[in-house]
Amino acid sequence: MKYFFAYALFFILSAPAMAQLEVIISGGFQGPYNQMLPSFERMTGIKVITKSGASQGSGPKTIKAQLLAGTSADVVILSREGLAELIAMDKILPKSDADLARAPLGLAVPVGGQKPDISNLKSFREALVKAQKIVVPGSTSGIYLTTEVFPRLKIEDQITVQVTERGSQATDLLAARGANIAIQPSSELVNVPGIDYIGPIPNDVQLIQTFAAAIVVNSAHPENAKKLIEYLRSQESAGPIKRSGMDLVP
Repeated sequence: MKYFFAYALFFILSAPAMAQLEVIISGGFQGPYNQMLPSFERMTGIKVITKSGASQGSGPKTIKAQLLAGTSADVVILSREGLAELIAMDKILPKSDADLARAPLGLAVPVGGQKPDISNLKSFREALVKAQKIVVPGSTSGIYLTTEVFPRLKIEDQITVQVTERGSQATDLLAARGANIAIQPSSELVNVPGIDYIGPIPNDVQLIQTFAAAIVVNSAHPENAKKLIEYLRSQESAGPIKRSGMDLVP
């Protein structure tokens, strides 16, 4: 018996530890990422630990705030606007960033609710005023909507806007009928239970967000991080990106 335990201990100590990666991702690219991750882990033997954070905004849940607080990560996946902030702070390994997909801002209503006409700017504005209660995430899209779009449409005094920390919280609120409309990246609205995705908002006020990945400075596994980013940009990503309401990067 002692020989068996000695052999088992030798095997454990001599076996290579499974490679790991830590990723912090925002909601915009979560759909394609979730679809592709299992095959990446099977192909490479790399175990990925996934954490969540907002691309931009305030509070401790943003990716920037988490990195500043010392949260470990090898790869970040977020909007280009948020990534630009991290690059400016020297938090990203130079020349490691890569675009993954693009998503327009879209509009959704609770499942079974009246589907508004948003085909042009006039009807879009009317739909917002009629809805009254609108929910947006506090990240890139919500910042753009509350500081640029709603003021431009001159409807601030005719609607109530609730800003949530994350996009998933916005869709949860919409599904629970705590709001009548949600506006955020299309990828955060497609295939979400309890809500109906209406479509992209008019081009006059549209914001096409590019979601990108990059390697964090001082990553413990930069080569494995590079493998993940390459896989998320490979031909394998086309199906998951399109199924998530996103567009391929030209």
